[in-house]
Amino acid sequence: MTKTLYFDKVYGMSNNKTTIWKNDVAQQLAEALLCIDNTKDMQNFLRDVMTEKEILEISSRLEAARMLQAGNKYIDIVAITKLSSRTVARISNWLQNGCNGYQIVLKTISTHHNHIPPVRAE
Repeated sequence: MTKTLYFDKVYGMSNNKTTIWKNDVAQQLAEALLCIDNTKDMQNFLRDVMTEKEILEISSRLEAARMLQAGNKYIDIVAITKLSSRTVARISNWLQNGCNGYQIVLKTISTHHNHIPPVRAE
């Protein structure tokens, strides 16, 4: 991917943050997630709709966001999460210019339980 296309992909996202939620099927997913009120049911739902690798990938992205908020260096985040530096840069961009989703979730989970580092799929 050329630099221009990558720039447009990453920075264009911030111009179109909520367009996806105009799609009825995407909205249904958000509402389904909101309805799940316990960890076991959420785990079961996520396992049914995603592969283990996808679950671990999203878990690692959340861990990277937590580490970025804590002031960790990219090199440390990449080493621990096994995410690419490009993915960490995208997460950083979303933390700064996104919809505040990461911040809301990180604040919520920090008050509810201790952190457990993710394990990456091979």
